[in-house]
Amino acid sequence: MKWHDSDILMWLFALVPLLLITGLMLKRRQSLLKRMADEGLWATMLPLLSPRRQRLKNLLRLLVLALAIAAVARPQWGFRWEAVKQRGLSILVALDTSKSMLAQDIKPNRLQQAKWGVRDLVKELRGDRIGIVAFSGDAFLQCPATIDYAAFLMMLDDIYAGIVPIGGTDLFRALETSIESFEKAEEMQADKVIILISDGESTTGDLLSLLPRLKEENIRVFAIGVGTREGELIQTSDGFVKDKDGNVVKSSLNEELLERVAFETGGFYVRSAPGDFGLERIYQQGIAELQREERESRMSKTWTERFQWFVGAAILLLLLEAAIRPIKWRGSRG
Repeated sequence: MKWHDSDILMWLFALVPLLLITGLMLKRRQSLLKRMADEGLWATMLPLLSPRRQRLKNLLRLLVLALAIAAVARPQWGFRWEAVKQRGLSILVALDTSKSMLAQDIKPNRLQQAKWGVRDLVKELRGDRIGIVAFSGDAFLQCPATIDYAAFLMMLDDIYAGIVPIGGTDLFRALETSIESFEKAEEMQADKVIILISDGESTTGDLLSLLPRLKEENIRVFAIGVGTREGELIQTSDGFVKDKDGNVVKSSLNEELLERVAFETGGFYVRSAPGDFGLERIYQQGIAELQREERESRMSKTWTERFQWFVGAAILLLLLEAAIRPIKWRGSRG
């Protein structure tokens, strides 16, 4: 048995305090009744009162909630093998959002040119999935790979320098987060591509240690170096960026790492230039060629959804709860 969205099961823990709170409320109600009259007089004063039924109804409601949460988590057991033909590509754009991407050696700045280039790339796609990872000193999945290009472009527009609060440039985390995203998307049978866009100034992490993993997962990396070797000052709304000693920082393009990773994984490296960001070359000479390759069929394990059982049990308990009166029938002993 497995759960498609196991994280949702964490909400089951919220039912424990809910059980305690509702139990305390029923207990408080009995406490108030004891103030009004001795418990021995309840059978005479309140002949239809049934605390046991009220507790049972409360328990049934909580069980219905538990079953509903379990159903939303999509339980699955049993599977069948299906022949699946691989089609299209799954592309993740790993976009550097560090402050160095605000350098204006490419107008208006490196980051804005990168976002415009990615927009142009989306226009060329035909059914391929595309997502985006934003990174600087850490990385996170801004948009999972999707064919909803409008949603992707909205998420792209939301990216800005500093969206990742940790400073620096960690190319290792950028690629690691991209690999993890591919691994979680089990339904994807397409070839995998990472487009790494950065000035290459990696300040943390050992990028080359990911090469065996990239090769094992058959993930191609295409890299775009943004900026110039001569470098440029980094200007923000607060002025030029300075180091801890108060010196103005100049950001230069470091191509060695980007070239090495791209070459080792079967992709290639492109240096951006004014008027030619490089994504068009990557599409025409790299991605488009991959799209024309023949895809072989392979067997894929498809798990059987079983959430219907939990929904059915929840409905039955809900009907049972509704059928139980909170008070006794006249003449009943329960």
